[in-house]
Amino acid sequence: MARNSIVRIACTVALVGGVALLWAHGARPQDTMNMDHSDAQSGPRVPAYHKTPPEGALPETLPAAEFANDAVTHNAYALAAKIKETIYQMPCYCNCDRNVGHTSLLDCYRDTHGAICAICKKELFYSYQERKKGKTAAQIRAGIERGEWSKIDFTKWAGDMAQPSGGGK
Repeated sequence: MARNSIVRIACTVALVGGVALLWAHGARPQDTMNMDHSDAQSGPRVPAYHKTPPEGALPETLPAAEFANDAVTHNAYALAAKIKETIYQMPCYCNCDRNVGHTSLLDCYRDTHGAICAICKKELFYSYQERKKGKTAAQIRAGIERGEWSKIDFTKWAGDMAQPSGGGK
């Protein structure tokens, strides 16, 4: 009788601990079902991303107006709101998936992380630029994985996005 109680208590503690760990990292089943960490692949690690578009509505990004004092950041958040479905399918090479539990580049723009991270901004501008060229999410992701985002020049994204200074459209 006492042995059964100990086993039940141990199972309950393990279950509660697992749920608490998932909650602490902000993971929800709907966020992780379609996510790819690509750890099983050979070669360099690809951070978390979603392989396919979302089935439902995506959460909002932070309003660009919150970043009015920094044109590049303001433009990044404004564009992120326009291409949420695309950046939902992109990895972020600042490794925020490991550090803060993000599941794709979109998460960087749902909080203030995108405002302080040059990698996030470059990947966002790269994604927008390539989407405007008609590339698919898979093609854009392949470019990100090759490091093409690192060539983005912020000066092209510092102007008024209604009249971008060379990189916006």
